Amino acid sequence: MEVSNLLNALRRLSIQPIRTYGKHNKKYVYTDGIKYEGIYYYPRTKDHQDPPITPAKLFRVQRIKPVKGNPYWEKRILKDLGLDGKQGNFTVVKNIPENNARLWKIKHLLKVTPITFKYGEPTENDIKHTILKENGECIVTKEIGQLEKRFEATEKFEADPKRLDTDLLKKDARLKWLNNW
Repeated sequence: MEVSNLLNALRRLSIQPIRTYGKHNKKYVYTDGIKYEGIYYYPRTKDHQDPPITPAKLFRVQRIKPVKGNPYWEKRILKDLGLDGKQGNFTVVKNIPENNARLWKIKHLLKVTPITFKYGEPTENDIKHTILKENGECIVTKEIGQLEKRFEATEKFEADPKRLDTDLLKKDARLKWLNNW
């Protein structure tokens, strides 16, 4: 009887569990944050200034994880980007909000590298002479121009007395080998 009385008494009481996790600790209130477009930023010092950056126009996107075992919506995004084929292939993607949202959804499957143009951006004529490295450097080899200028530059280089050719380097290396002091 005592057990049933105790259970009835507990049912009559409205006991609600108290959640302590997930609540803000009010002892630590951050008031010195700077608001940038809805995001609070807390600099290390009051006079801290971030260096100005220019975002990359293009990204080199490479798939590093397999497609198998992923949900259909991730497979669809990979197919739209052209990364559903062989692992290790890459594609070039514009840095726009729509593409960034897609990449964010499948970021665990990709390696994203910003593309930098060390020698300037390529034009339509430079497409044959453009190389994209793994680290994101896009190297554009510009054309020298007419053949006469190329021949003149070659003749000038070969006639230069200060030029280090193969025979001179071999002779100098042999002399240093024989008498290294």
